[in-house]
Amino acid sequence: MSITNQLSLFHDVVQQGSFSKAAALHNMDNSSLSKQIKKLEATLGVQLLNRSTRSFSLTSAGEEILEQTQVLLDTVNQIQNIADSYQAEPTGTLRITSPVYFGQEYLQPVISRFMKKYPKVKVTLSLNDRMADIIGDQFDVAFRISKLAESNLIAKRIAKTNFAIIASKEFIERYGNPKTPEELIALPAVIYTNGDFTLDQLRLSTGPNGNELKTYRMQGNYKVTDVRAVVDAVKDGVGYSLFDLFYLKQSADELGLVPLLTDHVLSTMETGIYALYPNRKQTPLMREFIKAVQEDIGDPPIWLNHIPNYQQCYK
Repeated sequence: MSITNQLSLFHDVVQQGSFSKAAALHNMDNSSLSKQIKKLEATLGVQLLNRSTRSFSLTSAGEEILEQTQVLLDTVNQIQNIADSYQAEPTGTLRITSPVYFGQEYLQPVISRFMKKYPKVKVTLSLNDRMADIIGDQFDVAFRISKLAESNLIAKRIAKTNFAIIASKEFIERYGNPKTPEELIALPAVIYTNGDFTLDQLRLSTGPNGNELKTYRMQGNYKVTDVRAVVDAVKDGVGYSLFDLFYLKQSADELGLVPLLTDHVLSTMETGIYALYPNRKQTPLMREFIKAVQEDIGDPPIWLNHIPNYQQCYK
């Protein structure tokens, strides 16, 4: 193995924080990776890592060499990107993971067009509402709808999240149109939950266009793990719900739905729709695919059109 590859392994061990995660990233076992790090230390004549049974730390030499390794790897990556840009068309394999509904409704149409345009590309799409281990399961890119957390992954925001409180016209005829958060939470709700989190809290201003936000807990007898089932239950008048507008594939009016408390400020919960990928793993193929997804969703995203004047709501 070349010294450049060994330095890449060293870099990823530090970035991932463990030998096992770095080994998974390179599709090798821990013992093989450890041997390569020891060979690198022998070649350089210095110790890079202080190892204990369960952890490691950088030596002084390791810190300086890591800094220069990053420069080297960035340069190598730029060279590869230049070479790839001169290829006639993207080739290779993309392993993608995504929440079920987002993958079915927004990724699948893009994948179909993408594979017709680039027939040499191979795609594996894994749909699961539970968050996958991107490194351990060796995915190239993960699409997630969440609050961005600190990690060793690179994140590119695809779109903002755009929440609304939605009910059916039938529901309003039965229960009336709530004018305050207190009136709203007294009504039955349809609650989305997927094991990783439960969307049962509203962060709303206490009054119309107010600055003071308060957390209100939704009450409902129906909790469901599927986005389509949430929308269907709301359409059927089972309850109101809080969800992102990307849940809607048609206008709210066509679906018999209306937004509630639009004159109140509704927190965005600091979430977004992101494409995440391991450090230095954004190949031209991946960039082209992420770009295709962004272009298909649009800016502003297409789902904002499903509620008239949404951009003036919840402010």
